[in-house]
Amino acid sequence: MAYKVAVVGATGNVGREMLDILAERRFPVSEVVALASPRSIGTEVSFGDRTLKCKVLDSYDFSDVDICLMSAGGSVAKEWAPRIGAQGCVVIDNSSAWRMDPDVPLVVPEVNAAAAAGFSKKNIIANPNCSTAQLVVALKPLHDAATIKRVVVSTYQSVSGAGKEGMDELFAQTRSVFVANPVEAKKFPKRIAFNLIPQIDVFMEDGFTKEEWKMVAETKKILDPKIKLVATCVRVPVFIGHSEAVNIEFEKPISADEARNILRAAPGVLVIDKHEAGGYITPHEAAGEDATYVSRIRTDPTVDNGLVLWCVSDNLRKGAALNAIQIAEVLMNRKLLAPKKRAA
Repeated sequence: MAYKVAVVGATGNVGREMLDILAERRFPVSEVVALASPRSIGTEVSFGDRTLKCKVLDSYDFSDVDICLMSAGGSVAKEWAPRIGAQGCVVIDNSSAWRMDPDVPLVVPEVNAAAAAGFSKKNIIANPNCSTAQLVVALKPLHDAATIKRVVVSTYQSVSGAGKEGMDELFAQTRSVFVANPVEAKKFPKRIAFNLIPQIDVFMEDGFTKEEWKMVAETKKILDPKIKLVATCVRVPVFIGHSEAVNIEFEKPISADEARNILRAAPGVLVIDKHEAGGYITPHEAAGEDATYVSRIRTDPTVDNGLVLWCVSDNLRKGAALNAIQIAEVLMNRKLLAPKKRAA
């Protein structure tokens, strides 16, 4: 069985990562089509040892495409995902456009793979926010063991979460600092080089940002609506890799050693937790890796049944491209989607 796969937003950070991961994981493809906006027509992107030329989304016929991996922003997804789905192609969308739609599954395969079966209502499956994806991978096995009541999370999110423009801005500002040139802030509300910005996405009426709201709403939808969660999301001058400091309060007692053993056996998790200098994972080391890394697991003495941990992952991979392809693998492995018959 081989599937025809389209990648929408193929010239972006996540789109290129999707193409790389499709090749790395040897996803069974009969054909891969790279799609982008008209300004990117003819742009070449890599797929394994092959080069693909980008075609235009606006005029593409999806009637013989099985899976569309979409990473082109919310407005494009809102307009095009239903159109593509109506042609019998399953859209796995990386934007926030469809995540909270009750008829669209929001899936992290290590956490709620069974939910993917609900795609048939709209032929759309949503990928969660990058900061949520790694968090729920770490929380799921602990929730199963001791039932989570409350989570307090502070994120340290890399500039690649804001796309290529965010990465370019960090690079340009860093260079300007070293040569004593003026530092311009365009993509971010304040200078990001050698600085931290406690704002990701827009502010809401309650004082939280939309990124913080996403973590709350998405964790409830993916994992358990009873979990109480509060987040503070911070942009940091790191190119790739999101980090999170997570305080968890449980209904049942759970020790740090028990949590460590549970997480070591959990899918998608790697525990690196030595009580010594350097005995933990940083975003630099997680870049290019598929795992969600957990370090610094310890008891929180300020609450009953509390733990604290450090969680790190490559936001372009597990936070976006890898998770989307893992969803496609769920559709294939669970026989939820058969390839369309095509003329010889």
